Amino acid sequence: MALAQDTRRNLDLDTALAEAEHRYLDANPRSLARHEAAKASLPGGNTRSILHYAPCPLTVIRGAGCRIWSLDGAEYLDFLGEYSAGLYGHSNPAIVAAMTAALEAGVVFGAPNLHEARFAAELCARFPSLERVRFCNSGSEADLMALSLARAVTKRDKILAFEGAYHGGFLIFGHGGSPLNVPFPMVMGRYNDIAATRDQIATHGQDLAAVILEPMLGAGGCIPAAPGFLEMLREETTRHGILLVFDEVITSRLSPGGLQAARGVIPDLTTLGKYLGGGGSFGAFGGRADLMDRFDPAQPDCLFHAGTFNNDVLTMAAGHAGLTEVLSPEVLEALNARGEVLRAALNGLFQAEKLAICASGLGSILSVHFRPGPILAPEDLEGEDPRLKQLFHLAMLERGIYLSPRGMMALSLPMGDSETDALLEAVAGFIEDTRPLLPRA
Repeated sequence: MALAQDTRRNLDLDTALAEAEHRYLDANPRSLARHEAAKASLPGGNTRSILHYAPCPLTVIRGAGCRIWSLDGAEYLDFLGEYSAGLYGHSNPAIVAAMTAALEAGVVFGAPNLHEARFAAELCARFPSLERVRFCNSGSEADLMALSLARAVTKRDKILAFEGAYHGGFLIFGHGGSPLNVPFPMVMGRYNDIAATRDQIATHGQDLAAVILEPMLGAGGCIPAAPGFLEMLREETTRHGILLVFDEVITSRLSPGGLQAARGVIPDLTTLGKYLGGGGSFGAFGGRADLMDRFDPAQPDCLFHAGTFNNDVLTMAAGHAGLTEVLSPEVLEALNARGEVLRAALNGLFQAEKLAICASGLGSILSVHFRPGPILAPEDLEGEDPRLKQLFHLAMLERGIYLSPRGMMALSLPMGDSETDALLEAVAGFIEDTRPLLPRA
């Protein structure tokens, strides 16, 4: 859908953005009313910060396949993919059947159930680093538990992480970090800077319990690890007796064995989450048996790991069904191949239009940046005009494309050529309507 002709002639970014917000509010009065009413009981009408955006977030009432419907009656192609957690799409039949059967048999047993051990076995079979695994309720918990384990085992305090990284709600390192971060002593590195990171490890090695990173930064901009970076970390952490932790909460979907398998670099500990729960609240952390067996309750010096819903019946059943009945290696590889084609097409479009815009990422996860590529670290995105991101977001919504306000997209299994073609058409329309406002290469 083309935007109004007056927007095309508009050469002022602030005015164009104000007009886009006005059209958005006119099109979504029920979402606005729900948002305003929710402020009475939720701070800002919100209980998940990432889902807030100006002028107000859409309220979604239904999903099917790779489509969602808003409270205002509009249909969208869901390219957000629940920030990569929605890999299976909405209401996959195999997962719905597994959850329904589990629900009918009873939940909250307060005991081991039949689902957790077989789900754990499937995870250990898939991911090379997992000799043992334990479940929790989110990727945030998984990262916190993995780093706490590293500190307990090594008897060291410090953690090396990377600027711009996100390792859950307790470990946010973008934009100066968060005052709510867990108070671990941190050493902060620059992602993909091999020489500087090697020097930091050498300098702090005796005090470092762990180095944690995503093999591709997710929230930090969908920035893959550069050649040699992961290999250097494996070599240097081994040399200094430091545990290497891969946060594969997002990147585990980028190959059948996660990016650790695809890159051939095996960490000591791995954290998982998001889509692996089949749509339920899910997290997991695992790795070497000698490390994870510290949680064996039969051992005299065991570490205590509690959590009422760690083995939640619905999530365990859904997660197992997803891995064994839906997500074969061939299916996952096909999805990631589709993402590679889409990202190449987007970058081809930007280059053909001579725009300083790029799409970064790997496989089925990508992000659009209003900066020229390549993007090697979050610092490379400094200076990006947030108004362009917001205008792009609102323009995509107006064209029936639901995606992250920061430009991140995650494909889901129900998507085919017609959906990716629709995205490319929408982006081309955005370029046509806003060309004078876009940065030139």
